[in-house]
Amino acid sequence: MATGGALWRGAVLGPALLIGVLVTGCAGAGESGGSAGPSTAADGGGPLSPSVTPPEELCAKLVSHWSLEVLDGDTYGDYQSMGLSNGQYDILREVVDEARAEKKRAGSTAARRLIERRARAGCQEWYRSGGPGEGPWS
Repeated sequence: MATGGALWRGAVLGPALLIGVLVTGCAGAGESGGSAGPSTAADGGGPLSPSVTPPEELCAKLVSHWSLEVLDGDTYGDYQSMGLSNGQYDILREVVDEARAEKKRAGSTAARRLIERRARAGCQEWYRSGGPGEGPWS
């Protein structure tokens, strides 16, 4: 019967012990002198959430990427398949037209630099003047 009693005590104590460890582990940081607040990079724990990329920077990255892809091609493709809005696509078309002319005039490296500058400037202007409007294609 000792075996049955030991099993019964283990079945009762096991979950209770587990709950005690979990509760102590969660509450322990504030009670033991540690920080009760969220971990930060300053205390060595790293940020808990990723930083947010400003919309104009994300726009510039997307437009630059696709402008480089389109630079040597004959067509622009579909803006939706690129994940661009209509406004971003308008910026891309202007940037690529300028980059093609720059490539003929000064070479590929100059065209790439122009793409980075013009995509950033175009997106900053677009967001400064209101950015995307209503609807997925604005």
